Amino acid sequence: MTATTVLTARALLLDMDGTLVDSHAVVERIWRRWSERHGLNADEVMKVVHGRQGYASMALLLPNRPMEQNHAENARMLAEETADVEGVVPIPGAPEFLAALRGLPHALVTSADVALSTARMGAAGLELPDVRITAESVGASKPDPEGFLKGAAELGVAPADCVVFEDSGAGIAAGRAAGMRVVGVGPQAAYHRPDVLVRDLRGVRVEGVGGEIRLHVG
Repeated sequence: MTATTVLTARALLLDMDGTLVDSHAVVERIWRRWSERHGLNADEVMKVVHGRQGYASMALLLPNRPMEQNHAENARMLAEETADVEGVVPIPGAPEFLAALRGLPHALVTSADVALSTARMGAAGLELPDVRITAESVGASKPDPEGFLKGAAELGVAPADCVVFEDSGAGIAAGRAAGMRVVGVGPQAAYHRPDVLVRDLRGVRVEGVGGEIRLHVG
C-alpha cells in the first residue's frame, strides 16, 4: 500500500496546465511548430517551455533576441493556443478535486492569460475558481514566486499557510520560493523535489475542518 501524507492549509493555489488540465497535445503542436520556424531542436525546446510564460521560454531559447520580439510573438502564440483545444482533457480526478474545493479558499495561478485559461478549463469541462492569477496579473513568469504570492494575498492567507499544486519544474520552484509547500502532480514533478507527489488528482482527498483544509495525499 502507498503511504498517505496529511497536509493542513488555509488555502490552495492551483496551476492549470499539467495539474488540472492535460493540454500536452496542443502544447507539443504549438511549440514544435515554433521550434521548426526558428531552427531549434524541438525535443530540447520542450524541456524548457512547461510552466513558464511563452515570452520567458523564448528569452531562454533565443537569448540574443530583443525581449519586445518575444512579447510580440508570445501574443500571437497565445491566440493560436486559445483557438486550438483539440485533445484538451481534464487530468484524472480534477473534476472531483475542484468539486471538493467549493466553498474552500483556493485560486488558479497559471502562466496562461485570461482567454487561454478560460478556453482550456472550458474545453476540459472544469469550473474556473473565483480567484484567478493569470499572465495579465504578474510582471514576472514562474519560476518567480510573484503569481503564488499574489494568489495568497488575494485570498488573505499567509504564504506559509498555502499549499501549491504543480507539475512543472518552474512551477514547483516558484511555489518553494514563495515559502509554500508543494504537491507535485504527475511523473515529471518527481524530478523537481516537491514536498509530496501524486500520479494525478485521484490521489488527493480534501476535507474542510474548522476553517482549515486537510489534504490526504497519496
